[in-house]
Parts: sequence; C-alpha cells; structure tokens
Amino acid sequence: MSAVLLLTVSEEDGEQRLDRWFKRRFPHLTQGHVEKMCRTGQIRVDSARCKASDRVIPGQTIRVPPLPDEAAPAPRRAGSISAADEKMIQNAVLWKDEHIIILNKPPGLPSQGGSGQGDRHVDGLAEALKFGYKEKPKLVHRLDKDTSGVLMLARTDRVARALSEALRHHNTRKIYWAAVAGVPHPRKGSIKYALQKAPGHGRGGEGEKMMCIHPAKVADYPDAKRAQTDYFTLWFLGNRLSWMALEPITGRTHQLRAHMAEIGHPILGDGKYGGSETDNMGDGWGAGIGGDLSRKLHLHARMLKVQHPITKEMMTWIAPLPEHMARTWKTLDWGENEVPLDPFGGDA
Repeated sequence: MSAVLLLTVSEEDGEQRLDRWFKRRFPHLTQGHVEKMCRTGQIRVDSARCKASDRVIPGQTIRVPPLPDEAAPAPRRAGSISAADEKMIQNAVLWKDEHIIILNKPPGLPSQGGSGQGDRHVDGLAEALKFGYKEKPKLVHRLDKDTSGVLMLARTDRVARALSEALRHHNTRKIYWAAVAGVPHPRKGSIKYALQKAPGHGRGGEGEKMMCIHPAKVADYPDAKRAQTDYFTLWFLGNRLSWMALEPITGRTHQLRAHMAEIGHPILGDGKYGGSETDNMGDGWGAGIGGDLSRKLHLHARMLKVQHPITKEMMTWIAPLPEHMARTWKTLDWGENEVPLDPFGGDA
C-alpha cells in the first residue's frame, strides 16, 4: 500500500471533476473505487468530505488515501470491445472533427460507469472512438441511461476544459423532446421547483430519486438546489398526450423528469417519476397510457447548440429520434419537421 498523499491541483489541471482528476493520475483505479473512497471519507478536498462529481480548482489540496500497490484491473481496451458494440457506438456518431465528437446516444446505454452500471457505457466504449488519436475522447456532459440524443465528447484535454466551461456558464442551448401524459396549462411556461435528493427505499439505497421543493420553501431545505425548466407544447392529442419541447436552464439530476411529474404531466415510460399506467399524477394520465405505444422512456436530447472552442463558429447538432419514439410519433401522426426547431425564440 502507498502512503497518504496531499496533492495540490495545479493550474495545468484546470477545473475538472474530482473523479476525472483521480483517474488521470491513477488510471488503475476504477470509477467505483473512487466513489467508494469519497463516500467513506478517505478522499478529502481541503480537509472536507467530497463527492466524486465535485469540481476541483487549482490551488485546492486533495488527500489521497493509501492505494493498493497492485494495479486494479485496467480499463477495457478497444480490442476487448465486441465487434457489435464497436459498430454500434461508431454508428452513433453524428458528426466529428479533430476536436469534437457528437453522438446520438442510444436509449439504455449509460453515459458513464458507476454503481450497478457495469462496464458497457459510452465512456468505456469511447475506446472505439479514437479514430487515429492516442487517447480516447472524453465526456463533457452526461445523459441519463434511458435518455437518448445528442451527447458531446472532446478529443483533447484542452477542448474538454473549454466545453465544460461553456456548459457550466450556460453558454449552450439544449432542447429535449418528450411525450408526456395530459396537456399542460398554460401551454408554455417555466417550472422553478428546486430539487433535492430523496433516499431510496432499498437496503442499498436503491430507488433514489429527486424530490421537488416549492420555491417558497427552499429556505427550509438547505440541501435543495435551484432548478428551472422551460417548456413549450408543440402538439397534443385530445387531453391525453402532448409532444413537448423542454429546455433545462439548469442541469440537475433527473431535472426534466422530476419537473414534468411535479406539474402532473410525467414523461411517457417514466416508471420512476410517473408511476404505473393506471396512476394519475396530478391531472396527467400516468407514465404509461396503454395501447401500442412503447413503455420505454420518451425523452430525447434533440438539439445542442454551442460555440466551437477552436473555430469559434456556432454549431448546432440535431439528433434523429430513437426507434421507439419514432414509432410513437408515426402512430400519433406527429411530423418531426412540422414544428419549430427552437420554439423558445433562440436562433437555432
């Protein structure tokens, strides 16, 4: 075992997630190992407890606990990725240049490894996205496992830092499409409930979800984080189902799913926040409405707009719907090209 180390985040490191800082210096550590050391207080930042997802900045001191002398199992190499998975992830590439890769992430594929996620995820499969580079591309943001759509990876550390900065300072536009139960009134608006993590009911914390806090009560919940989702009803079917455009002004965990459920219009297929097909959450119809519609989550990152960190050109990427959502749209006779790309007034 190594000794305890106190390491200072350098200017060269820049601002980044704590788990990424660790994995760059100790590549033999798994994501799960880093998360466990954070949970148990073995890793500390400026003597304080921390989470793997916390951001560290130059000048901070990180306590590195004793680590095993023997390297943990190394991350999978491209050669160990199955031919089917290699083809799948490469076919998901919407666009690439020498700085950025844009994926249309399939539903059901986690963005990153972690508790219960196994080792089949975008970050692991990125070994098949080197396209001649020495290092695999790096995730600069994430989508939930069951959410599909535009996902951005950086091919160099410099570009990763620039894109992370743009995302952190909201210098991007992200628009999601969703099918939700019921029809929101008003048809366009903002949801500003704060979000706080609620513990799961399982012995290991399974079932963990986000809880909405009314803005007037945020002071009573010190762990609640401000959140805002703008929504626009693009189309609706009677009073049963609506096609929504959703813009997350903030980027909290499960934000869109929790917010839509809170106003009584859960996203179709969302068992975690929408309940069963017979549950009536508010004035909606529950997460499943029966018939021939898929029970998979109907949430898709449709558009991403960001300034290219190198060329400075404004770039817009649009991801086609996944198969199950395309089938729903066809069943309901909703035309993808019959609605504005950006109904919120931006210049997409």
